[in-house]
Amino acid sequence: MGRRSKSGYFLLGLKGFCMGAADVVPGVSGGTMAFILGIYEELIGAIKSVDLRAAGLLFRGRLIEAVESVQWRFLVSLGLGIFTAIFSLARIISWLLDNQPVLIWSFFFGLILASIVTVTRHFQRWSALNLIWVVLGGAAAYWLVGLVPVTTPNAPWFIFMSGAVAICAMILPGISGSFVLVLLGKYQYVLDAVNNRDFLTLFIVAAGAAVGLAAFSRVLNWLFSRYHDITIAVLCGLMIGSLRKVWPWKAVRSGLDGSGTAVMNVLPPAWGGETLLAAGLLLTGVAVVITLEWLARRSAS
Repeated sequence: MGRRSKSGYFLLGLKGFCMGAADVVPGVSGGTMAFILGIYEELIGAIKSVDLRAAGLLFRGRLIEAVESVQWRFLVSLGLGIFTAIFSLARIISWLLDNQPVLIWSFFFGLILASIVTVTRHFQRWSALNLIWVVLGGAAAYWLVGLVPVTTPNAPWFIFMSGAVAICAMILPGISGSFVLVLLGKYQYVLDAVNNRDFLTLFIVAAGAAVGLAAFSRVLNWLFSRYHDITIAVLCGLMIGSLRKVWPWKAVRSGLDGSGTAVMNVLPPAWGGETLLAAGLLLTGVAVVITLEWLARRSAS
């Protein structure tokens, strides 16, 4: 895509804000939002443009050439939106997850449910092989989101590694980078760093994310160029499997011998006020996706 107008970059910043809002929530992927908003493959290409050639120009003091060799306008506009959302919404979403989990999960369930349909429109053609890859991707995500978080160290090397691994998941639709941080035992640690403006910790996480993003974006770009429909099928499956994590109604059940507990998905307890509100928010999430997709197609035409 060529250079955008000022309003185009403003819209791109708003899309980044949507991605950042999704990335804050464990179980919801910024990559899913990028897919919904029609900028996913462009995002992967823009990240890939930050390469060794650009680094070489920078080290030789050819700053202007280095900057122009990458898609910096796209990355800066999107990045500003993402970081604005993370720093402005982290405290709010943290409060909602603690105090109104059913309502916020209902909204995000609706977002992902509708976005699965939008992703299927990226297929160049349907085939039985694609369906198999959808099932495999769904099974992998269903298993992954059922893993139990572990306790891990707060050493800088582990924080760096956590950032590198989480960012890879963050740009994959259906696999939440925040949830990977939960599995690594670092979600609350990083969220507290955001809320407390602990910039040293955030710098270590960002450094790890930069390394992971630079490497993984090239893998994704290669997959899209060589195996486009299979890649879309796997990503679609990942989104389907991730619905296990964002189902709003949960129950904690102990083992028969009292030795352990498990979080189970359950049906709504009753059709009272909260359940009706949750259903309304789920439908709102669906409507948001439909509206965003319509706006994305309109801006692209």
